[in-house]
Amino acid sequence: MKISDILKEGFIIADLKAEDKTEALNEISIFLERQGIIPDHAQLLQGLLNREQLGSTGIGDNMAIPHAKSENIEEIVTVFARSPKGLDFESLDRKPVHFIFMLLAPSASTGLHLKALAKIARLFKNPSLRENILNAENAGKIYSLMLEEDSKIS
Repeated sequence: MKISDILKEGFIIADLKAEDKTEALNEISIFLERQGIIPDHAQLLQGLLNREQLGSTGIGDNMAIPHAKSENIEEIVTVFARSPKGLDFESLDRKPVHFIFMLLAPSASTGLHLKALAKIARLFKNPSLRENILNAENAGKIYSLMLEEDSKIS
């Protein structure tokens, strides 16, 4: 699996405005509704918040991978959002989150979303990639940095 299989360039939010986890999940949910991917952002937001109650998806290293399943999609959809100033995501390492990779999988999905989660986590293990993305000037540059890094590990 390549990162380009699960993330399209138009699904990058280079400057997330949110101040906290709930606002970030809401902003991303609204983005997906505006893209026509989901019919109701509030329903997705509730699913994401329900998942967060099980434990934060802030995995450390300034990264969070919130995820949910949806009956409204037929393939995995991801959105990458960058918060330049960082936000509290109740991460395992208590560091602010700058990078949110929201993953939405079809309700019937079994193992594919797990492969996607693993791919994202592996990609963002590289500290220089995280630093370069944090300093990137726009969504296009963020996307090209991810594709470049992915080509090195695939």
